[in-house]
Amino acid sequence: MKKIERKIYTIDATDQVLGRLASKISLILTGKNRPDYIPNIDVGGIVLIKNVKKIKITGDKLNQKLYYHHSGYPGGLKTKKMIEIFDKDPAEVMRRAVYNMLPKNKLRKPRFKRLRFI
Repeated sequence: MKKIERKIYTIDATDQVLGRLASKISLILTGKNRPDYIPNIDVGGIVLIKNVKKIKITGDKLNQKLYYHHSGYPGGLKTKKMIEIFDKDPAEVMRRAVYNMLPKNKLRKPRFKRLRFI
């Protein structure tokens, strides 16, 4: 079997829209930008993102978008606004957007591990 050569992509997130950038990143992580793409083999590249705190979030999403988390106990649904998460760690907003755009299968975690922030 041939060894997979992973290309490193450095992306500057300054003034780029969150969702559009996340979809581009998910395409690179899955390997759909390569001519030798095979759905059941992980051939994607490594993505390094810089200047995440300068990303553009359109509309009033910072104040309106909610992220949910459940503790597992009855009545344990927790909600946080996007602005709370963005103020604490801007990279976490990008991580969540990219993670949810990756295919929901066994290759999701290894692909997601190749997303890094500098």
